[in-house]
Amino acid sequence: MAGNPFSNLFGQSPIRPIQEHIGLAHQCAEQLPLFINAALANDWVEAEAVYNSIAKLEHAADDAKTSLRANLPNSLMMPVDRGDLLVMITQQDEIANCTKDIAGIMLGRQMQIPIEISELMKDFVDEAVATSAQALKAVNEMDELLEMGFKGRVLNVVEDLVKELNRLEHQNDELQIDVRAALFKIENTLPPVNVIFLYKVIEWIGALADAAQSAGGKLQLLIAR
Repeated sequence: MAGNPFSNLFGQSPIRPIQEHIGLAHQCAEQLPLFINAALANDWVEAEAVYNSIAKLEHAADDAKTSLRANLPNSLMMPVDRGDLLVMITQQDEIANCTKDIAGIMLGRQMQIPIEISELMKDFVDEAVATSAQALKAVNEMDELLEMGFKGRVLNVVEDLVKELNRLEHQNDELQIDVRAALFKIENTLPPVNVIFLYKVIEWIGALADAAQSAGGKLQLLIAR
């Protein structure tokens, strides 16, 4: 059927398009470890190829976000606040945005990650992507959660998923502290401009995990209502 791929879904519920949107956002985040590995290998041809994949997925997620916002009914016949869904969509989109920003600035400057912090950085990135994956799992339970009226077995499943999501985001925060501390120890040996941009990349990796936690964490508010 021609036209908006989401149009036939909004008659009953916007949940499936929201799930598809976070799926695109997470696919974007999944590319980040590949990009970091290429950067560490100083393989900027491969890094550019991965960036192009990230940019394509981010654009698809952005299109899905625009469609969601335009088609989300003002009045939902379900126990979910429209404002909460809009916030969730925005946070999901930040997963893709942060991924593209990280890869974009690193590719544009051909940023070298110092060998002294490379393993910590890889762990930090992996944990951020794991947080995004957990948010995807949680949001993918949303339709069943609504069908069951926020009760029963699925309620316990979602509560456990959100609890694990919060744990992963907290662990990512701890890794961010470790990476910053490791960079601080060697920053006097690096060009000052490089240090500034490295701290910015570290900040955006943390923001990716924060966005994932905020998106999936919205379910906790829905459950509590």
